[in-house]
Order: sequence, then structure tokens, then C-alpha cells
Amino acid sequence: MIAAGLAAAALGGCGTGTSPPPAQPPAPTPGPAADPTAAGSAGTVLGPAADVPIGGGTVYERLEVVVTQPEAGRFQGLSAVCTHTGCIVDKVADGLIQCPCHGSRYRLDGTVANGPAPRPLPARPVTVVDGSIVLT
Repeated sequence: MIAAGLAAAALGGCGTGTSPPPAQPPAPTPGPAADPTAAGSAGTVLGPAADVPIGGGTVYERLEVVVTQPEAGRFQGLSAVCTHTGCIVDKVADGLIQCPCHGSRYRLDGTVANGPAPRPLPARPVTVVDGSIVLT
């Protein structure tokens, strides 16, 4: 009797056509690799030049770009991907670009001020067109 019950329970899981099919996993969400604008391409408008303070900078996280203005009218575009482990830098404060993951700090020109980052941030050329910063 017990053996018959176990057999019936085992067969019940074999699919009799009455149970719904297993749920499909959700479709992947587009990430940086799937979104062509995630890392910004030439011609991408980042934002108003007025949003980048003199002696500071602005991080465009979604586009993985940071723009600094070391002196009035001179804009420097840089990758926002930290050269240590690939985290995205999250702010520019006190004249330094800051990575939240392990404390790396970069100067406004992208050179390393404080590690563990092993290399400077790569350049992302920008220009100002009609008051907006544009990747070139």
C-alpha cells in the first residue's frame, strides 16, 4: 500500500498534461553591453556645460562618462569606469573624482591621486556645442 502511494506520487510529477508548463525565466534587462548609448558614442549630448562647475566635475553615470572643468571654459571628458575593479565613479568633490568602491581618487585630468587604481581614467573627448557638452 505504501509502495503504491509512493509510485503514484512519483508518477504525479511526470506531467500528465494537466499541470501548467514551468515558468520561463524573465527576459534579460538591457545593460551596458546591450544599450548602445550606455557608454556614450560620438555625438551623444551629455548635458548643459553650465552643469559642470569650474574646479569640479559632473558624472554621467548611465553613459559612463565624467566631465571636469579644471579652469573656466576648459572641459575634460574622461571614462567614469575606475581602473581598479571597474566600478563607476560617483562624484567629484574637493577637486577629486571619487570611486565609491575602494577609495580610489583621481585628479580632474584623470590621473591617479590616490590608489588602489593602477592607471589614469582614459580620455573621452568632449566639446561644447550650443552650450551643451557633446562626446566627440
